[in-house]
Amino acid sequence: MILSALFIIIGLSLFETVSSVDNAIINAEVLSTMSKRAQKWFLTWGMIFAVFIVRGLLPFAIIWAFNNSLTIGQVLSAAWSSDPLVQQSIEKSAPILLVAGGVFLIFLFLHWLFLEDKKLGLPKTEKFFMAKGVWFYAVVSILLSVIAWFALKESNLMGFGAVVGSSLFFITHGFKQNAELQEKKLIGGVRSDLSKLFFLEIIDSTFSIDGVLGAFAFTLSVPLILLGNGLGAFLVRGMTMKNMENIKKYVYLKNGAMYSILVLGIIMTLHSFGFKIPEYVSPLSTFIIIGFFFWKSKVHIRLNNKGI
Repeated sequence: MILSALFIIIGLSLFETVSSVDNAIINAEVLSTMSKRAQKWFLTWGMIFAVFIVRGLLPFAIIWAFNNSLTIGQVLSAAWSSDPLVQQSIEKSAPILLVAGGVFLIFLFLHWLFLEDKKLGLPKTEKFFMAKGVWFYAVVSILLSVIAWFALKESNLMGFGAVVGSSLFFITHGFKQNAELQEKKLIGGVRSDLSKLFFLEIIDSTFSIDGVLGAFAFTLSVPLILLGNGLGAFLVRGMTMKNMENIKKYVYLKNGAMYSILVLGIIMTLHSFGFKIPEYVSPLSTFIIIGFFFWKSKVHIRLNNKGI
């Protein structure tokens, strides 16, 4: 039991760290334009907000959203409660939460695969899909229709959950697109440190949704999610402060994060329809996928150093 929990926590922290590389890069670039005092404030108080408030409360908020028969007090105590009514309510709502998270993560991957600029980690495959970028909206629309069709056969709420996952993807995607535009203005223009701090906190909150939803593919245990995501968030802040230029050299880490997101999205969707997948599959697949692209990045760095 302890070994399994440790395996899940390490997998969660690795997933949170790698999936937040883009967030860390944005943070580092905006912070480089700010005063030392503002940088120190963000890296201390901003850390508290990102780890203990956003990532700390978001799992509870998600559980409450799918268990509105429970009071806020019951949800907050659910992590440590042995009340069978609370546990039964969470288990009953799990398929709705899982199908929503699964759709969100699969859409996130497909958007990256079809439309986003990337360093080609699997050149033939990724080039093919990038050339078919116009098909992204058709593919996700058909996929949502198929998932919702089968989900509605399970229950109306599961069908609604699939739609919620789609809506959540497009809402957060809109915020991220706006963040990219604002980042250019903040770096190139003259803005106050206060406005930059607000921007960083908002973008941190938006990126945290990916990690927290993905965490439910590993486990429904809130304490494990809090520990894994919290550790990952601390590591991201460490990268922001010290090693960002080195991290940028690992050009295929984003690929590893996105393929991990695809696998986690599929696992969540299958779980929601009652398929029994062992808990170790999510962390193990994360280790293997990210390990492969980490190795591929190391090879790329070595070849570059040799001038090849």
